[in-house]
Amino acid sequence: MPAIERPLPPYMQVIAHIRAQIENAELRPGDMVPSDRQIAEEYGISRATAQKVLTSLKAEGLVETVQG
Repeated sequence: MPAIERPLPPYMQVIAHIRAQIENAELRPGDMVPSDRQIAEEYGISRATAQKVLTSLKAEGLVETVQG
């Protein structure tokens, strides 16, 4: 039986894009990544989905949150 391929969910596509920016040194250590609001606007996704993106990147150790 052939495998059915589906496009990645939107949040995974955004994670892949930001991860690529980090790997290609477009985003360097200490750089600020966009906020959930900015991600939502830029990619046309909900804020909840954008928050999921940031949570996933944090869990991978690719970003960290800083207060203030």
